[in-house]
Amino acid sequence: MIRIKAGAPRRATLQTHSRNPARAVSGPRSRSDRLRAGLRRAVRRRGPRTGVAREDRGRRTRRVLRTSGRPPLRRALNLGLPAVWGALAISYKMACPLAQQHGLGARIATSAVFFAVGAGLILHVRRVLLRELRQIRRVAGAAQSVLLRPLPPRIDGLDIAAAQLSADHGASIGGDLYEAVATEHGVRVVMGDVRGHGLGAIGTVAAVLGSFREAAHDEPELGGVLRRLDRALARHLREGERAGHSCAGSDPDGHAAEEFVTVLLLEIHRDGGVHALNCGHPWPYLLTAGRVRPLVRAEPLPPLGPFPLPSRLPAEPCGRLRPGEGLFLHTDGAEDARDARGRFFPLLPALAAAVRDGPVVPQAVLRAVFTGLLRHTGGRPDDDVALLVLHNDRRPLALHQGRVTQHVPR
Repeated sequence: MIRIKAGAPRRATLQTHSRNPARAVSGPRSRSDRLRAGLRRAVRRRGPRTGVAREDRGRRTRRVLRTSGRPPLRRALNLGLPAVWGALAISYKMACPLAQQHGLGARIATSAVFFAVGAGLILHVRRVLLRELRQIRRVAGAAQSVLLRPLPPRIDGLDIAAAQLSADHGASIGGDLYEAVATEHGVRVVMGDVRGHGLGAIGTVAAVLGSFREAAHDEPELGGVLRRLDRALARHLREGERAGHSCAGSDPDGHAAEEFVTVLLLEIHRDGGVHALNCGHPWPYLLTAGRVRPLVRAEPLPPLGPFPLPSRLPAEPCGRLRPGEGLFLHTDGAEDARDARGRFFPLLPALAAAVRDGPVVPQAVLRAVFTGLLRHTGGRPDDDVALLVLHNDRRPLALHQGRVTQHVPR
């Protein structure tokens, strides 16, 4: 039953007799009225409004207002201070009697005033530009750390240390990529190098790394991971070709057919077994106490991009990474770095010197190689450099009476 109250022809009230007779719904209301009613109901559901809650909400509101008011105030100061300096200089020139004189002392005073005004303007502009530069670097650093995120120091019993040096000044990442993830199939590692270097190759790095981070968990075989990377790279190159520009490298006249990525995939099992797939990338070095040797001497596959992958992709068995041993992964920027005389960086002797006097410590190996590399190139390498060191810190396994046990060091 619906009743319409008399005396309110323009704004009637509808009252419905239902299970909740106390509930009344007003007639045609505006959208703002409905929003206010909804907010009141939401507040009532959240419970009683105490004095402490109201005070906290007030503090949060004032904080938001102060924060939102800072950028306009800062912009006003940035524009107002130069205007004040300029107004003072003009006022001095037009109104000050000393500025109207032509004597030597008056000219020196006028020059000093205008020099002070000019120096103040220059310092103000410099301070504003430095503040903006610091903000841009913070934003760029956050974006770069998301793309090439720092690796944890330990993954599933493996100690890890990795670092990269970009050929572009001021950039922390470039055309090299690396990642290591622990999966149910073992620890899977990727090391890659995009054609070109610097900031122009970041788009391709993002495409390959994003595909690896998903495929490493989804694909049971290492060959499936490589095929996923190849499809992601091909899709990225097609999209870049439609956009009318090269996707990687710094050559503006390059074409998608000329782009390529060298990729090394490793899979390290719990028992230390290592399998690899290599597409045009340098093979890693096996590090033991006082000894360095290449992990594998097999011929790698062609790089991803120019050529299709073969129908079968069996992973290359690379032996076993025993407890105490390590792997050194690198891009070709480490071996191809030259000094002022054109001599290549001696990577193998630098690695041998880093592990000659003690056990394999990833951070120490990384520090020694990077120090020697920067000293060799004078601090300015011509290509991106990425290094990654793995060390097996797992306890050795032993078989006793049909059971696998672990040796506990005393």
